[in-house]
Amino acid sequence: MKALSGFYYVHSGGELFSCRARGKFRHAKLSPLVGDRVIFTPLEDHTGALDEILPRTNQFLRPAVANIDQLVIIVSQAIPITDPFLIDRIISIAEGRSCDCVICINKCDLDAGEELFRIYTRAGFPTVRVSAETGEGIDQLRQLISGKVSAFTGNSGVGKSSILNALHPGFSLATGDVSQKLGRGRHTTRHVELFALDDHTLIADTPGFSSFDTEKMELCRKEELQHCFRDFAPYLDKCQFPDCAHIKERGCAVREAAAQGHISPTRHESYVRLYEQARSIPDWER
Repeated sequence: MKALSGFYYVHSGGELFSCRARGKFRHAKLSPLVGDRVIFTPLEDHTGALDEILPRTNQFLRPAVANIDQLVIIVSQAIPITDPFLIDRIISIAEGRSCDCVICINKCDLDAGEELFRIYTRAGFPTVRVSAETGEGIDQLRQLISGKVSAFTGNSGVGKSSILNALHPGFSLATGDVSQKLGRGRHTTRHVELFALDDHTLIADTPGFSSFDTEKMELCRKEELQHCFRDFAPYLDKCQFPDCAHIKERGCAVREAAAQGHISPTRHESYVRLYEQARSIPDWER
């Protein structure tokens, strides 16, 4: 449920155990992640030892989570304004790991985020407008996460902790204001932690980010990237050349669809930027 300072907090039988990992994990260079299902040895004082990490359905480096059903990407068109490229970068990583995404536009009481709503609804993602301040859209978001394990992520200051508090006031998570000068939020979340919204719904609050380090982006290979853009799918087999990269090739159906507005131009621009970054990462470095 939580990883903090070398302790791993395991929920079992309605109780929480503070565990240490066996030395074999360190030797195997394997770190337990929030969301892992584990076998552990419990002790009477509610401590214990992690013995085994069960096979993962997926895992991420940032946020550092495993076995996630969906990423809820919190964005904003107020302060701070989220760059669509950051959204597309997270989506491409999630899609490459068979993890769904929900786009949550917060602070809709300040700016409804019409453009973002149009882009990601058209791209095929569940997209919801919410306001942690007024409560608008919170019930709709609750329906989208019900019965699933979701990780909430987004750039600093977009209001992840405020939304979690609106979903369940009992969480009582710390929130921070946004620097007017920099348009950045204060980092109020220092670690990843799973919270139980109800008996069937788990939510991970994750530290915010201002940007990803290129070296840690977890991007797939450039040839696979096209399949991480679901709105490209109807056009991939219609290009003139079977090995089309969808960058500047003649007879590219993806580029034509973007030109005609069937694919959002910002989505294609993000693809091009990610393709160039993926191409710059040699296989040995992966």
